[in-house]
Amino acid sequence: MDALDSPDRVAEVRAVIDAKPALKRFYAEIYARYAASLAMCPHEGLAVEIGSGGGFAQRIVPELVTTDVLPYDGVDRVVNATRMPFTDRSVRFFGMLNVFHHVPDVAAFLREAGRCLMPGGRLLLIDQHPGWIAKPVLRFLHHEPFCPDATAWQFESTGPLSGANGALAWIVFVRDRAKFIQEFPELELLQYRPFAPLTYWLSGGLKPWHLLPSAAYDIVAIVDRALLRISTQFGSFVEIEVARR
Repeated sequence: MDALDSPDRVAEVRAVIDAKPALKRFYAEIYARYAASLAMCPHEGLAVEIGSGGGFAQRIVPELVTTDVLPYDGVDRVVNATRMPFTDRSVRFFGMLNVFHHVPDVAAFLREAGRCLMPGGRLLLIDQHPGWIAKPVLRFLHHEPFCPDATAWQFESTGPLSGANGALAWIVFVRDRAKFIQEFPELELLQYRPFAPLTYWLSGGLKPWHLLPSAAYDIVAIVDRALLRISTQFGSFVEIEVARR
């Protein structure tokens, strides 16, 4: 687990993404969602990615300020999501990909997001969703902790990447939605939309293997859409969009 939390790992992560066309396309589609959400935000202010890691969001959305809690090479700023350095109402957009479930105190992060976002600004979270396919994967096959029965939004973290609760997004925005609404009245939940039943898992994620060649990506994407038409509970990831009132 120590290796997961080392900033020296970023070159390895970037190499894996570059070597796997299906995974790279998945990331690019997420970053296109960043761009679409950003287009709905005020025109002035910062656009910030939290937990940029080894990704390439800035290639798709050049105005993004990339950040991470680890001092990765190439990241613009080192930022702790629970104690952000941005001034009040100075940020128009926050984007996060597979980061929310690693934040050990998401209530502190949401308070910071509410403080930093200007009215009309948006927070776009892409994270794991414990749907019918993902739940057994997260529980039995994934290396990260997965605790859907956790009573608290906080957890004792072993490190920025090794510490996690893969069910956190679902806990906060579905199971405990009433609590979210009560505690964060300045934040409006615009959507919680599960997607991608199969594509990410078949790409192998950041593991060295993959089961999805580039030529088959469009076919699997069609299967994904068909499954979601049957039920959104097939979704393995979720797009969560929140606006600052």
